[in-house]
Amino acid sequence: MRELPKVGLGVIILKNNNVLMQKRIGAHGEDTWCPPGGHLEFGESLEACARRETKEESGIEIKNIRFATVTNDVHPEHKLHYLTVCVLADWARGEPTITEPDRTAEIGWFDWNNLPQPLFRPMQSLLRQGYDPFTNTTTHPEALLCHP
Repeated sequence: MRELPKVGLGVIILKNNNVLMQKRIGAHGEDTWCPPGGHLEFGESLEACARRETKEESGIEIKNIRFATVTNDVHPEHKLHYLTVCVLADWARGEPTITEPDRTAEIGWFDWNNLPQPLFRPMQSLLRQGYDPFTNTTTHPEALLCHP
């Protein structure tokens, strides 16, 4: 049987010119940094998925959710292929906490121009696109069309 790409969702959350990032553990991309996110569930809207994943993974609430971009990433070491829909949101309330200690080692707010390293593959793809969360634009959208 042929494997098909999965649909993921990443939530880039803004607060005071910073973005929320978490260090992954216990899954592909272990020990890399990414924003909250996860899998789109059957019948779920992107907005509902963004709210759910953010609350589950960080304990905070978000508002003003809008489309950002898409990444196309292959994780050959895990035989996984993801199309990740990235949305942008503003922090609404709550302090980020590690709510899933089996999946998150660290969590915090970071300057977009000084992100913690190493980054999860979809985050690397965002940077290749020249994505800027403060203008919600990409300077190299053609990077999305390249082979993952």
